[in-house]
Amino acid sequence: FKIRIMIRIFQRHCNFSTNSEHKPRPEWFDREKIFDNLISTLDERVEFTAFHDSGNGEIKDHFLKNKNVNKISKKGGNDAQSFLNLLNYVNEQDYNDEDIIYFLEDDYLHQEGWVDILLEGFEHMSADYYTLYDHPNKYYPGMWEKYPSYLIATPSVHWRTTVSTTNTYACKYKTLKKHFDIHVKYCDLIDKWTKDHDKFTHLWNTGSNLVSCIPGYSTHVEGNMLSPIVEWKKIINKQK
Repeated sequence: FKIRIMIRIFQRHCNFSTNSEHKPRPEWFDREKIFDNLISTLDERVEFTAFHDSGNGEIKDHFLKNKNVNKISKKGGNDAQSFLNLLNYVNEQDYNDEDIIYFLEDDYLHQEGWVDILLEGFEHMSADYYTLYDHPNKYYPGMWEKYPSYLIATPSVHWRTTVSTTNTYACKYKTLKKHFDIHVKYCDLIDKWTKDHDKFTHLWNTGSNLVSCIPGYSTHVEGNMLSPIVEWKKIINKQK
């Protein structure tokens, strides 16, 4: 008896990124440990694919070469082209409309149990987009006054409605296809980065919705951008 795939993760990797080379990182930041942490949390409800951008280095020179996971490598060279390559790849597949597509960047650390939390969100709410990242800028006074937030309780956590998030998020396959042209539009090949805030604001203003869980079950591992409350350093230090 084969359990139907519920979540399809596509995690983007590259050997070098001009978009992130100057980002401040905590002293414990380690992409390979972040990757190992993610893999350790997966189960039979998840299908994982590492989507490598060979524009700034081949996969044979990346730690992925030693990992026993499904790998795809395509040439992009920058954030916008990399994500556009991934969007086109996923859009060409024949997935079930109800399958969950989880687009994930390579510098996001997860808490154990995140699979249950994400599935819980999809089961108990009917949002278009979900993120496990509790972005700290949502707590900045006055920043989001024109976008009211609402709290929703599911059995294990709360969820906040929010206008935008980063380019790490989950949605059903049918939602991705419905909004495919919008996702493509905000892959800015001139500026060479994906304008995630502008994209989600566009979606919000055209009737879509997005929720993020509180506390976060994932975090962007960058300077003062960590999801609050959780002791992320303890989680990463569990990886040997």
